[in-house]
Amino acid sequence: MRSRPLPTVLSTIAAAAAALVLAGCAGAPDREAAAEPADDPDFPVDVASCGHTATLEAAPERAVTLNQGATEVMLALGLEERMAGTAYLDDPEPSARWARAYASVPVIATEYPTREELLAAEPDFVYASYVSAFDPKVAGSPEELDELGIGSYLSPFGCGDGAERPEPSFEAVWTELGAIGTAFGVADAAEAVVEEQQERLAQLGERAAGDGTTVFWYDSGEKTALAGVGGGGPHVLIDAVGATNIFADVDGGWKEVSWERVIAADPDVIALADASWSTAEDKIAYLEGDPVLSRLRAVQEESYAVVPYSQSTPGVTLIDGATSLGEQLVELSAQG
Repeated sequence: MRSRPLPTVLSTIAAAAAALVLAGCAGAPDREAAAEPADDPDFPVDVASCGHTATLEAAPERAVTLNQGATEVMLALGLEERMAGTAYLDDPEPSARWARAYASVPVIATEYPTREELLAAEPDFVYASYVSAFDPKVAGSPEELDELGIGSYLSPFGCGDGAERPEPSFEAVWTELGAIGTAFGVADAAEAVVEEQQERLAQLGERAAGDGTTVFWYDSGEKTALAGVGGGGPHVLIDAVGATNIFADVDGGWKEVSWERVIAADPDVIALADASWSTAEDKIAYLEGDPVLSRLRAVQEESYAVVPYSQSTPGVTLIDGATSLGEQLVELSAQG
């Protein structure tokens, strides 16, 4: 399995520009114009993350994204026309919201491409969510890409050095959006996305759909369970809707836990990450087919909430995962 890593609007974007993109902030005047660089962008800019700084002499025109999270940031900012390729879809299907835009981007590999396949796309920028994308057999190191005149950016959530990773949060997601927006000359589009997400998050907090509900986040695994614990994207989602994560006291983002601990907690709801390598359907079949786990209240009552894997990792669709989880908890409460 791959390594994984999750103020005010204006202060969030300002933090992004100061901490990650050390340059002036130029952007498109509206969302429709997001894919076009500003008339007079302030380039070159330095884009920094995970201890590496790439200097961009101009807004990239042939970006390649490796990992779904990076792809969706680009699509959210209307940058599909400036993408030369993408790879590694985490979910069984792309997000319906950007399905048309996604279909317009060449898929150069179903998982990671070889370095030869990547370079054949003639990228001027490589953007990834996980440090594994910069393996020598894939993109190569950021420094090697620099030598080829190719800029690069690794999501701070995917930094190889854990000390460089921010705590998963919506604020950290918005900081990354601000950095990419500035790098591509579309900072205004990034601000608009952040504002919309802040409004949605506030509404989720007011609704508190999960108040009084305990949740087990089941990512994958059979002999033991890979659970969403107290410091990752799943916990951010559970907390956003006012529910209680049964493994909130466990450090990290995802951890192996024993089924005995799940049985002892007997959660009200089991949230299932729907991933291409471990579907929600597969996990339900395992739970219902096991003579012990099938006795859990949530299994007997079919109290399942299904969230696409990509929406459980820090990224532009994290807010969609929280919204979906909240809506499903309301439906389950009504059925119970």
